[in-house]
Amino acid sequence: MKRLIYAAGLFAGFVSLAYGASSGSLRPVEVPGNALDNFDIGVIDADTGRYYLADRSNSAVDIFDTRAGRFVSRVTGFTGVRNGPNGRPAGNISGPNGVVFDPTKKQLWVGDGDSTVKVIDVASTPAKIIGTISTGGQRRADELTVDTRDGLVLAGNNADRPSFVTLISTAAGHPVAAKIEMPDATDGIDQTTWMPETGMFYSSVPVWKDDKNHGGLAVIDPKSLKFLRLIPIDGCMPAGNAHGPGTLILVGCSAGAARTEGMAPVTVVVDAKTETIVARVAGIGGADEVWYDRAKNRYYTASRDQPGGSVLGVIDAKTNMLAETIPTGANAHSVAADAKTGAVWVPLTAPNPVCAHGCIGVYEPK
Repeated sequence: MKRLIYAAGLFAGFVSLAYGASSGSLRPVEVPGNALDNFDIGVIDADTGRYYLADRSNSAVDIFDTRAGRFVSRVTGFTGVRNGPNGRPAGNISGPNGVVFDPTKKQLWVGDGDSTVKVIDVASTPAKIIGTISTGGQRRADELTVDTRDGLVLAGNNADRPSFVTLISTAAGHPVAAKIEMPDATDGIDQTTWMPETGMFYSSVPVWKDDKNHGGLAVIDPKSLKFLRLIPIDGCMPAGNAHGPGTLILVGCSAGAARTEGMAPVTVVVDAKTETIVARVAGIGGADEVWYDRAKNRYYTASRDQPGGSVLGVIDAKTNMLAETIPTGANAHSVAADAKTGAVWVPLTAPNPVCAHGCIGVYEPK
């Protein structure tokens, strides 16, 4: 039987849950501090067993121990949730947002709501911010990734117009190497992946030249510091992406969400070497963050806008077939898996039927 467990928090009750064809249990334990009602990306460093979550509700990055299953600490100093002109929370000026771990420096890089990227030394006790780099925009620095070979972090300002990416050196002082404007990315730039096999960055572009049916992956060269071309992906509206086995990239699509105007839910697998689509996985879409788990050879999608309700999508990376969908909770758009254990960490927004304060649900596939 598949089961959901909770591996971090404050109290010890189990709740039985029905998950359609699957069943399981969730140990709903609240995250310390303010109710977890606004968060963004989470990542796991499997070598150290640490899970890092962009927790806007507490204006912080939360750190968890994935092996001991506990909250460890919190790094504050981020903008938190900020209101727009209408007086309502505005994601495009809030933070923290994207998160990436640089294993060569033992540093966490985090996009923030004030168009800055903050660098956290996670090896220090306590973990602390050691650098702040402005990307020069008016709105948030969002998703990012790290090229460990060339020592560059790529951060996207998805909400500025024109959208742009900034390449920042991971060397001391963190000088900005380049700013690349993307005027044809008319609905911004989402998650970026660096692939060592090709040496390129691949940035999800939801909409190209105002055509909602036409998006793709922007190929950016860290050597020339230039945008090269778009790998076209139609009927998708790319959002999250993740490096899979070999030269494959899983592209999480917004398709299926109400705003995609009739697009059927789908998730796409692209071969970055040939720059072609190798699979379109039907029946799962509406995704934000996606993840590849090398321990189980599975992809996971945080499909918050899946028709019928938010789910965790599970895709077999060998066959590129949808294995199952597991209901999560409203706006559950973040997912990360521990490659050493295979456990999948999914933040659940407050209020949730099983954790009114918000919690982290940890799904453990069989």
